[in-house]
Amino acid sequence: MPTVETSFGRLEGLSRGDHVAFYGVPFAAPPVGPLRWRAPMPPVAWPGTRPAKVAGPAARQTGHPIPGFAASGPQSEDCLYLNVFTPGCDGARRPVMFWIHGGGFTHGSGSEALYDGGRLARRGDLVVVTINYRLGAFGYAHPATRIPGRGLANNCGQLDAIAALRWVHEHIGAFGGDPGNVTIFGESAGAASVGTLLAMPGARGLFHKAILQSGAGRAASLEAAGEVVDRLAGAAGLASAEGLLTLSDDRLLEAQSAVAASRGFGTLLFAPVVDGETLPMQPLDAVAAGAAAGIPVMVGTNRDEVKLFTAMQRREPLDDAALERAIAGMFPGATAAAIREAIAAVRGSRSRRGLPAENLDLLDAIWSEGMFRANALRLALAQRQHEERTYVYLFTYASPAKGGALGACHALEMPFVFGTLDAPGQDRFAGTGPDVERLSANMMDAWIAFARTGDPSHEGIGRWDPYDAERRPTMVFDRECGLAGDPYGEERLAAAGLTG
Repeated sequence: MPTVETSFGRLEGLSRGDHVAFYGVPFAAPPVGPLRWRAPMPPVAWPGTRPAKVAGPAARQTGHPIPGFAASGPQSEDCLYLNVFTPGCDGARRPVMFWIHGGGFTHGSGSEALYDGGRLARRGDLVVVTINYRLGAFGYAHPATRIPGRGLANNCGQLDAIAALRWVHEHIGAFGGDPGNVTIFGESAGAASVGTLLAMPGARGLFHKAILQSGAGRAASLEAAGEVVDRLAGAAGLASAEGLLTLSDDRLLEAQSAVAASRGFGTLLFAPVVDGETLPMQPLDAVAAGAAAGIPVMVGTNRDEVKLFTAMQRREPLDDAALERAIAGMFPGATAAAIREAIAAVRGSRSRRGLPAENLDLLDAIWSEGMFRANALRLALAQRQHEERTYVYLFTYASPAKGGALGACHALEMPFVFGTLDAPGQDRFAGTGPDVERLSANMMDAWIAFARTGDPSHEGIGRWDPYDAERRPTMVFDRECGLAGDPYGEERLAAAGLTG
């Protein structure tokens, strides 16, 4: 069996034919008891050889109405474990890809079959690391805003990722990886985490490239974070926030559920916070100021992001007046004229492309632009001021599920990136066949090329030019892939007209 020596003890991994996997590797001490809501501490050394053949427990979390969002395995407040997939523990210096899973900062696990890093590691001759981190109230409630002087930390979930990156920096060489060539990548909240790490001083020097899939990063204020702590304490029946420190994990999760039940769609109550210390400023502002200078960045979105969520709802058709009211609710500062112009532009764009163009579809398109793509492009332009190697993609392949109602929805690109089209349920969600396999190969090779060199171009997709505000070159990933200038530009401008 493959074994590796770390500074904490020996690990025995699992041979998987053409690569090796190490599961459930502790990268920090269990954040339980007096370590709840504290910055992660180093793991405790172990004697002898520790088996690393079973994934560690996921962070505590509630169920989720969308299949696949909640973790499928055991859960525990003791959750700070990572997995390593490598072609060989042979002293080679391979690029490292470090995955941060999504799930709204409240759900998910780095050990899901969807994120199995074996195929990506084997195809690219690189090392893939996937992590767990504290979620929800355990990782993003920020009780330090209400309980000073107790050594508590804000942004615990983000500090977990930094601790895992530090573990990679110190140990990945023994797994055949290069600590001097680490690419962080993530989707949704994982991408927002990546965007936040670009702005966190504690993460500097621990990674060298970044990929953001359907997320960019935005943090709450200290005031808003403190209000969430107050609501948690109230939901738990506590007289003050101090009681949260010794509340059982079950009751804390119940309080989290009660608080989360009142939020609106798209509102993240549990998320990073600008605290002036671990995160000095909003991620986008930090990137614009040069916080990530010298770090190549690839960022992109899926054309129909919100359809993953809206397709799960029972919605009545909208007449034109109701559509205008709905858009006004999303963009409170938009004028009536701008709303009507946006509707006309998006309707024309969708109709010309043969895409569904009923009023609900137009609402979804405008929502996807405003909620996801606009922020991704702002990040790209902010980073482009300091780093030429900034690339943008748009994923437009439509899911065959639900008769095509999902379109190119949120989370659809992940099995293509990881090459896990055979993960449970992906045959229905992502589809099957030669075109699907080719799209996955093209995306895997782009992510691999970027991790290796900072340039995602490769033979399968051709030259991928860096992004700029004038030409807006964008790699479109679909059954046929290729570079396009400002694809769906009408919809981009429509959303821009609503935000001013």
